[in-house]
Amino acid sequence: MADQAEKLRELVRQKQQISVQDGVKCKIITVTSGKGGVGKTNLASNLSISFSMMGQRVLIMDADLGLSNVNIIMGIIPPPKYNLSHVLSGEKDLLEVIAHGPCGIRVITGAVGVPKMANMGTKKRKEFIESFDSLLSLFDLIFIDTSAGLSENVLAFIDAADEVILVTTPEPTSITDAYGMIKAMSAKNENVKVGLVVNRIQNIIEGKKVSDKIVNIAEQFLGLKIERLGYIMEDALVRKSVYEQSPFLVTYPDSKAASCISHIRNKLAGMEEEKHKEKGFFSRLFQGGRS
Repeated sequence: MADQAEKLRELVRQKQQISVQDGVKCKIITVTSGKGGVGKTNLASNLSISFSMMGQRVLIMDADLGLSNVNIIMGIIPPPKYNLSHVLSGEKDLLEVIAHGPCGIRVITGAVGVPKMANMGTKKRKEFIESFDSLLSLFDLIFIDTSAGLSENVLAFIDAADEVILVTTPEPTSITDAYGMIKAMSAKNENVKVGLVVNRIQNIIEGKKVSDKIVNIAEQFLGLKIERLGYIMEDALVRKSVYEQSPFLVTYPDSKAASCISHIRNKLAGMEEEKHKEKGFFSRLFQGGRS
């Protein structure tokens, strides 16, 4: 492990000059939600894999610092020997806790049932986020999967991001909590860039209704423009893949949910839909249901 970490450090040193010269910038995307159980971790995991499949250098970090489960979604069983708890204790640095995941992705896991992880002090939190600098020249994209809700940890990871993906479902409580998250993010940073994903929709009409409600309220009362990134259809294969401890994008690449993930990825990457699909079902999903 020590040899591997030293090789990573050397790679960082080599690529820092390249990144500066070429203007290459790693993008940090924080994935969050107001309510737990909305499929946030599944979205973050499969979306990060989708970018890795495009040839991007991708890292996903499980920042649910007390109840980590990205490794389960990813099928990394048993979990890596070292995780973020070892970084916060000073035993390891971030480079030493990077594990290999499916499709070439890199993973940093959190810890399970470690209260001190979920309750970092301000100074420790600031030092931890600043330590991300050691990763920036190694990756094109870093996804941060936060815990749900409005903890100081979550808000700090949001503040550190270039973009934020907010995940909700059509449930009224989830919609209310999503607006609460937007309000808190906006109060902390009025220029925050937020994209909305509505998960577990039954049809496009339902997804559009939910996204319109959240987007319109945010603009009317907060003056914040939310980007519609798309929807994810309710799909029994998603639940099946969780039980099988394998990402649905890998196990069921032809599923409805996998197609939705691909279109959200394309939206984030700024890729246009193929002309002949402009009026198709998943194109409407990709375009946020607009006619």
